Amino acid sequence: MMKTVRALLTLSLVIFLTMATHAQTQFVNPFEIKPPGYTHVVITGNTVYISGQVPVDAQGNTVGKGDFRAQVVQVYENLKKCLESAGVGFSDVVKMNTYVVNYKPEDVAVIREVRSQYLNMNQPPASTLAGVQALVNPDYRIEIEAIAVKK
Repeated sequence: MMKTVRALLTLSLVIFLTMATHAQTQFVNPFEIKPPGYTHVVITGNTVYISGQVPVDAQGNTVGKGDFRAQVVQVYENLKKCLESAGVGFSDVVKMNTYVVNYKPEDVAVIREVRSQYLNMNQPPASTLAGVQALVNPDYRIEIEAIAVKK
């Protein structure tokens, strides 16, 4: 009898936690154009996941073709909008992954300069920078994804 009660309590707890987690998950697209097949921002509990942001403006136009710095700025502006849509800011970001097409060492200086205008460089998030062969559009040179935690 005790085993049955324990099993029912365990099952009830699992169902409750599953429902509570699912109920807390929000899917947010803060831009005018809804992306095909993914969501820009997913909020689950206190964690905010931001899909890779690329150098595209609100109308869906590529920004800075051939201008790496302009592309980096646009990506950070898109990240800012995504963070704001989730009720957080750059100070809440705990992890960033940056992907750069045809990465060259001089790209780091540009990324760091722009990044310093958005992030608290005294407490920067954990980060990864990877050089990649290509992104979804041949005009994109950079894509950045982020994870933030609401305080």
